[in-house]
Amino acid sequence: MTQIDAAAATATTAETVRRARRIPRRRHRMVVGGLATVLLLAFAARVLLGDFTITVPDFFRILTGTDLPGATYILLESKLPRAVLAVLVGTAFGTGGAIFQTVLRNPLASPDVIGVSVGASVAAVVAIVILGLGGPAVSLAAVAGAVGVSVLVRLVAGNGGGYRLVVVGVCVAAALQSLIQYVFTRADEYDAQVVLRWLTGSVSSAAWPTVGLLAALLVVLLPTLAWLGRGMRTLELGEDAAAGLGVPGSRADALLLLAVVLTACGVAAAGPVAFVAFLAGPVARALDAGRTTLVGAALTGATIVVAADYVADYLLADINFPVGVVTGALGAPFLLWLLARGRTGRRTR
Repeated sequence: MTQIDAAAATATTAETVRRARRIPRRRHRMVVGGLATVLLLAFAARVLLGDFTITVPDFFRILTGTDLPGATYILLESKLPRAVLAVLVGTAFGTGGAIFQTVLRNPLASPDVIGVSVGASVAAVVAIVILGLGGPAVSLAAVAGAVGVSVLVRLVAGNGGGYRLVVVGVCVAAALQSLIQYVFTRADEYDAQVVLRWLTGSVSSAAWPTVGLLAALLVVLLPTLAWLGRGMRTLELGEDAAAGLGVPGSRADALLLLAVVLTACGVAAAGPVAFVAFLAGPVARALDAGRTTLVGAALTGATIVVAADYVADYLLADINFPVGVVTGALGAPFLLWLLARGRTGRRTR
């Protein structure tokens, strides 16, 4: 083969590789764009439709300072903060769950399963019932509980991999559920209602201070995640392979800790909304042809919470469900359907 032929073959190979890379990137952009559009439509329905309909022109008039009797209060004090909080909470859960499932290479390794959400819940329940706390103190207790339980699970699991961590997490979560039930028996009628609604997961009590605090936390956490997540695709190959390619194991622990904090912030703001962290990652991977996409998982989680909150409010006349009731009722069979079709894009280790 002459040098000209060799150069031509090399150029052809390079062009083939470039085309092969462009196809996944193009699909990823389409998936992200599609999910963003669906989220925008769900957000618009949650804000504009329902028992009190607000037109698009009135929506922008209110945002620019026009006072429309009745509509201004309903939009700014009820509908809009609730929808924005649903987006933020869904983003936190979706991203956190996808990190767990990707780094641990296990579709069952979500915060719902391995005890992170339950750790936040038990700390919040103890704060409400035993310590008589409320407001921001309960949220701080929930974050501390999630971090504490995740550290405990990680220490007990050791270096046994994702499978061992899931098993330990399930055992710890079962023990914590028993503790929640015990504390619940000591609650009076008022505290029992508060605890039950909190444990179910709800964005109905959304307030702008809560929305602003969660937004500020995500502004800090998500860029940090983007920086740390540069080696995430390498981590999917396993700890040994990742270490051989120059990605230390401490990177995985840092990502998991960040996912814990994200999940804890979401739980502190709205309670442990069931199955959002569990479903967002597999759905996004299925749409992206089995490739992990944290942006897609974040958009999927946000869409699930916003849409579920709309359904919870208006599915039955004069009955308002917490959003966690809808995600819990629909999440389990949908996950089973995904697993049955083999669309999770991840093998259990």
